[in-house]
Amino acid sequence: MLDALSGVEVPEVCSAERIADVGAGAGFPGLVLAIELPGAQVDLVESARRKADLIGRLIEAAAIPNARPVRARAEEWAAGEGAGAYDVVTARAVGPLAVLAEYAAPLLREGGVLVAWKGTVSEEEDAGGRRAAVELGLAPRDPLAVKPFPEARDRRLYVYEKTGPTPSRYPRRPGIAGKRPL
Repeated sequence: MLDALSGVEVPEVCSAERIADVGAGAGFPGLVLAIELPGAQVDLVESARRKADLIGRLIEAAAIPNARPVRARAEEWAAGEGAGAYDVVTARAVGPLAVLAEYAAPLLREGGVLVAWKGTVSEEEDAGGRRAAVELGLAPRDPLAVKPFPEARDRRLYVYEKTGPTPSRYPRRPGIAGKRPL
């Protein structure tokens, strides 16, 4: 939970009206951010039925009115209702930075940000994320080191700002970003 709260160190997260948590899994960081930021609508995008159903039950049990599960692949959601709809896209334990950039860029409005929770990232992954970002209309910022709890080591938030339009060829078909990252 504390790890998820470290996202509020990015100013755009605190002022967001709409947040998409891509690959939401069991609901982190999305559910925690929904509780912390009651003025933001948080959509937890998860393609696995079991996980999306769990998120729905957690939302209901905790009575979180500003969160909802979205059972869809990020690429499908970005090609439809989610296109350009979000101030912030979050991702934790989903994939390499280049893949996350491709998932997030079509979902973000201009000026919005992708915030990716990561541990140690190789130079190759960082460079790949930066190359993909440029192609997708995103500008990478310097990683933000965070220490959400005393035992935390090597935790960083990778932030990319949407500075221009995403080319119309994105999102690619579901699964392509993971198989053939930019």
